[in-house]
Amino acid sequence: MRNGETVNRMHEIVVNLHMHTRYSDGTGLHREIARAALRAGLDVVIVTDHNVLVRGFDGYYRDGERRVLMLVGQEVHDQARHPQKSHLLIVGAKRDLAPLAHDPQALINAVQQAGGLCFLAHPHEPPAPLFGETAISWEDWQVQGFTGLEIWNHLSQLKYVLTSWPSVVFHIFFPMFFAIAPDPATLQKWDELLSMGRRVVAVGGSDAHELRYRFGPFTKLIFPYEFHFRALNTHLLVDAPLRGNAEHDAQRVLDALRLGRGWVGFDLLASTRGFRFSAQGRQGEAVMGEEIALGDGVTLQVLLPEPAEVSLWRNGQRVQTWKRTARCVHAVREPGAYRVEVHRRHFGRRRGWIYSNPIYVRKTGVKD
Repeated sequence: MRNGETVNRMHEIVVNLHMHTRYSDGTGLHREIARAALRAGLDVVIVTDHNVLVRGFDGYYRDGERRVLMLVGQEVHDQARHPQKSHLLIVGAKRDLAPLAHDPQALINAVQQAGGLCFLAHPHEPPAPLFGETAISWEDWQVQGFTGLEIWNHLSQLKYVLTSWPSVVFHIFFPMFFAIAPDPATLQKWDELLSMGRRVVAVGGSDAHELRYRFGPFTKLIFPYEFHFRALNTHLLVDAPLRGNAEHDAQRVLDALRLGRGWVGFDLLASTRGFRFSAQGRQGEAVMGEEIALGDGVTLQVLLPEPAEVSLWRNGQRVQTWKRTARCVHAVREPGAYRVEVHRRHFGRRRGWIYSNPIYVRKTGVKD
């Protein structure tokens, strides 16, 4: 819980996580990812190759006065399991944890012991029979101790439209059309966990691979890194701007991720920079990922970069909807995990734009 002055001073950074290089099933190099991130205006990228922790690429990459911080984690899954299920994104552990892939709970425990974070990757997704791909969903829901969920995986959204070859060709050439919103089952599972009193952080992942396909003498680059980096991002709030010290800044990014101090933004529709969701009470203020004591009442405030449809949720139940506004205020009298969804129309469809992490309104006092 904070005071109003520190809330107003918080600085926004844009993070893109979950991507692959030639070290697993991507096609690009780390330096190519960094260049694409610089062009897209990102602050941080987190590379997560499959079952390998690639060392030596963490740190800042620069182009003139612009810079981007690269962190390297991994996406771990049991390669002996068929069909594939239960992928886990790991960052900040600083050790290869792939040997524990066969036991998800032991894997999560090891991440915690190593001081890292872990997120259940694409928890629900459809299969793509046209390409012989199964649904790589999360199945081991009895596990405890994970940091959060990847509530929206950009590349997984493609599976929903790969239902015929005309649709495939259309979305290869017009990729801006395929993403609509997170899978409803994932949002439902997230709300279910929140309603149980668990702190579960939401992130959005690009799952970028920069695919290259050959058609006779021609090569087509499909869904380049830069396209993903301009589409779906995780925005975080930190106490001050990143200062250019890679080790120091990396820890601040991980701390903000651990708390869930931010939101998932579909920046392809329009930039979500400037979104804010905060709470004010007699004892102080809080932002996303933080707690605030209910006391005799708490006021929630939502600020958007431009007008859109806003809905407020508490423990999985919709509390209120504002049809077209850039600012909302709501007084709450009940404890719970409060989060915000924002939708807007784009290319003729209602699409998800912003999904905030919760503010946890507690009945009793809150730890500092």
